[in-house]
Amino acid sequence: MTAKACLPVRPASVDRTIVVAAVAGNAIEFYDFVSYAFFAVYIGRTFFPTTSAYASLLASVGVFGVGFGARPLGAWLIGLYADSRGRKPALLLTMTLMTVGTLGMALTPSYATIGVAAPLLLVLARLVQGFALGGDVGPATAFLLEIAPAHRRGFLTSWQVASQGTAAFVAGTLGVLLTSTLSAAQMQAWGWRLPFTVALLLVPLSLYLRQKMPETLQAASTGSLERRNDPAQPNLAHARVVVLGMFVIAGSTIATYVSTYMTTYATVTLKLPPTTAMAATMALVGGCWSDRAGPAWPALAPRIALVLLAPTGFQLLVAHPSLEMLLGVCAMLGVLTAMSGAASLYLLGERLATPRRASGIALAYAAATTVFGGSTQAIVTWLIASTGNPMTPAWYASATSLATCIALVLLLRPGRARGYPK
Repeated sequence: MTAKACLPVRPASVDRTIVVAAVAGNAIEFYDFVSYAFFAVYIGRTFFPTTSAYASLLASVGVFGVGFGARPLGAWLIGLYADSRGRKPALLLTMTLMTVGTLGMALTPSYATIGVAAPLLLVLARLVQGFALGGDVGPATAFLLEIAPAHRRGFLTSWQVASQGTAAFVAGTLGVLLTSTLSAAQMQAWGWRLPFTVALLLVPLSLYLRQKMPETLQAASTGSLERRNDPAQPNLAHARVVVLGMFVIAGSTIATYVSTYMTTYATVTLKLPPTTAMAATMALVGGCWSDRAGPAWPALAPRIALVLLAPTGFQLLVAHPSLEMLLGVCAMLGVLTAMSGAASLYLLGERLATPRRASGIALAYAAATTVFGGSTQAIVTWLIASTGNPMTPAWYASATSLATCIALVLLLRPGRARGYPK
């Protein structure tokens, strides 16, 4: 069986509800993940009480990183499942698992109530969430790429990234409302749990929409497709694309989690009020359309701009800490990251053959977010605490974006995975 035999027939147009079905689950799952980052200070005090604010915060963001440890396993197992059995069943599975993890976040009692069992249950919930999100990105991106008409592939794939920006927007808006209407004691006692409860209310709709999704993986022989996905039979070109894709995604991942860290950064480092800090997360919305120009420059140009502008933006923010400056820096990080990230994801999907696309995207994404995303907030928190230099987030984001530029150039060079779709 050839790779082309697995390619689905592309429709002339795509029903909007199908796109919503693919990205709604991703948005809810990403919302759950980044909500933890936004409310890390409150979560740290609930599950890791200590006399040191930085020690409590370090423990909280450390558990945030634990969730990333389960992503590669979820990407590998669910990615292979999506490539052998279909995108739709894989996406239904990830949504169900994320629901279990979110329940744990919303309902686990505090350390003061059940002692050491509280942080242990929190870690377990984070592991389930990480496993689910690691396995969701590949099948969802592959689905969008495969269901889209040829002239709309970049646009529809970009909604995968745009949905994450929407999740950050909703989490930030809810954060502003909560910190504006609840007292500090109420936020600490139960207010931070509300965002996770809201996510649970949206799960039935997401599951219903995904149940109505068509299947885009069409194979003449399931058995031969499974043999093609056998991890004992690696393809050198495929592995090259996955490794380069990991470094491409790393730049967007670090910039994204530096952005979500801005709430904590503003509250702890710049000493801004919590309401002001939460408002900044509303700027993290963006998207990219690369169908007309191709994905090369939309992926590369914003990343080059971020290399140059991140240090300048943080220098201005440190010198003039205010809501307006905080919003400006967050907007710069969010827009440039969204533009580059959407085009990069489209480019990566195009470079992978259909029979291995879901697992390839999932592995590249999971490896990048595990190695770089999971450690970003802990590294930045530790660097600021140990050096006293508030510029460390900027230098970290700038240096990794430069590495991403190099990976993008290599990915754009001739040499592609066998079965690359025409």
